[in-house]
Amino acid sequence: MSARGLADWLSYLEQLHPSTIDMGLERVREVAQRLGLGRPARKVITVTGTNGKGSSCAFIASLLQAQGLSVGVYASPHLLRYNERVRIGGLEADDDALCEAFEAVEQARENTSLTYFEMGTLAALWLFQRAGLDAAVLEVGLGGRLDAVNLIDADVAVITNIGLDHAEWLGDDRESVGFEKAGIFRRNVPAVCGDLEPPMSVLGQAEKLAVPLRLRGRDYDLASGVAGWHWRGVDAAGKPLELHDLPLLSLPMENAALALQVYALLDLPWQPETLAKALQQTRISGRFDRRAIRWNGRTLNLLLDVAHNPHAASYLASYLEQQRLTGRRLAVFGLLADKDLAGILDILLPHVSEWAVAPLASPRSRPAAELHAALAERKAAVSAHTSLVQALESQCEKAGEQDEILLFGSFYCVAEALQWLATRTEEAGDGTAG
Repeated sequence: MSARGLADWLSYLEQLHPSTIDMGLERVREVAQRLGLGRPARKVITVTGTNGKGSSCAFIASLLQAQGLSVGVYASPHLLRYNERVRIGGLEADDDALCEAFEAVEQARENTSLTYFEMGTLAALWLFQRAGLDAAVLEVGLGGRLDAVNLIDADVAVITNIGLDHAEWLGDDRESVGFEKAGIFRRNVPAVCGDLEPPMSVLGQAEKLAVPLRLRGRDYDLASGVAGWHWRGVDAAGKPLELHDLPLLSLPMENAALALQVYALLDLPWQPETLAKALQQTRISGRFDRRAIRWNGRTLNLLLDVAHNPHAASYLASYLEQQRLTGRRLAVFGLLADKDLAGILDILLPHVSEWAVAPLASPRSRPAAELHAALAERKAAVSAHTSLVQALESQCEKAGEQDEILLFGSFYCVAEALQWLATRTEEAGDGTAG
């Protein structure tokens, strides 16, 4: 057992490498070889994309677990606890397991410097390999080609979509981003792409490596109605498959459709009722996450979402358009300094009646004054606050039972809100209900 506790390990990891991000696989591959890491499970699915990775991983894992398979999921970032990043059989890895894994990686790395994410990735792979899993679902942290997760050769490679984010690392156009994402492709190994207009860089890489690429709109797709939705796709041999009258979901159905296509390529039982139930039961904290609280005798409605770039904002806007809201929508908003503020505001401005802005608990936060100025310039009703909790409580004071409080802009936003909700749950007479 490790002498360090989990908090000590995480603090140590933050100081281990001179930079937070250091793209490249040489160092992490060297340590993986010393660790004796092979495949983390009998079946591996690797998931990259600009948005929707978390919900896509959750849907894929739910479909696999519904077949009785033991499944590991590695995802990032976390909201409240590091343990959220590593799940085995639907349960978070406990502190002792993570500490043991970090100790194993620390011993194997010798003098090789690793980033926080690289250490975490190797620790997760070490735990998965020891667990003897049927399947592992691995979310790429940044990009694809040079991300630590790309050490692993997957049985199915997944690109959810291609948008602009992390331009300093991935490039400032969709072709550059697509090239980095397509770095998870392997020769002759199937892949699924959920982007309706994939860049030529993705299609070109698939052709170069003879990748059987399943595209949304061509090989699989969905059609949604008022009461349900329908899916069509293909199995590994290209034979058509269909599912009808699927229940509407709280998470994006585009990502559920993508997950179904991934599942269809894995030669597993095709049981419509089991698949539909697995999708319907999938939840992920902080994504289209509805909560209710009691506030001064009123029941208030909260919607939490980690949308932090224009592509995610478009998803959120589409979701909001489908909701029947009789009252006002009051936003609580914070953003990191490197995100596209104008792009996000221009998309969501028509959906919000009043804004409350605040800085995030991060040195990378955009100042509330900048957020306020950008919204005031757009003639929006806006107030600035010193903290996210203050902004949230200000909107709670204004909100009625027919209104909705939309909190979004970053994982930091949702994390602070969840901590606040947990505190209120513990107070007598106040609670949350999701």
